[in-house]
Amino acid sequence: MIGTVQNLVAGGLMIVGSFFVLVAAIGLLRLPDLYTRMHAASKAGTLGSGVMIIALAVFAEDEATVTRALAGVVFFLLTAPISAHLLAKAAYAAGYRLWRHSVHDDMKDRPDAG
Repeated sequence: MIGTVQNLVAGGLMIVGSFFVLVAAIGLLRLPDLYTRMHAASKAGTLGSGVMIIALAVFAEDEATVTRALAGVVFFLLTAPISAHLLAKAAYAAGYRLWRHSVHDDMKDRPDAG
């Protein structure tokens, strides 16, 4: 009984995580510029990957695997958004400009923007 519930919860989490990874992939294909694509990849991709790693933690029966999976989720949540922010800032400094229909450029008036 517990094994069946464990499998159903892990399977449900895998489906939810896969949905968010699919949304991130569609965002990479459909969004107009580097910054919005990076936003889709970092937000939806991080959430989807984190949920799938949590599914691994639910499915695993080994305490060491569960601990490593949860540590991986925490590490991923701490590093992925920060790295996406730094990559976007570096891309802006290198000259990749916003989509031509963007409404407002917050970095335009900053002296350290590049």
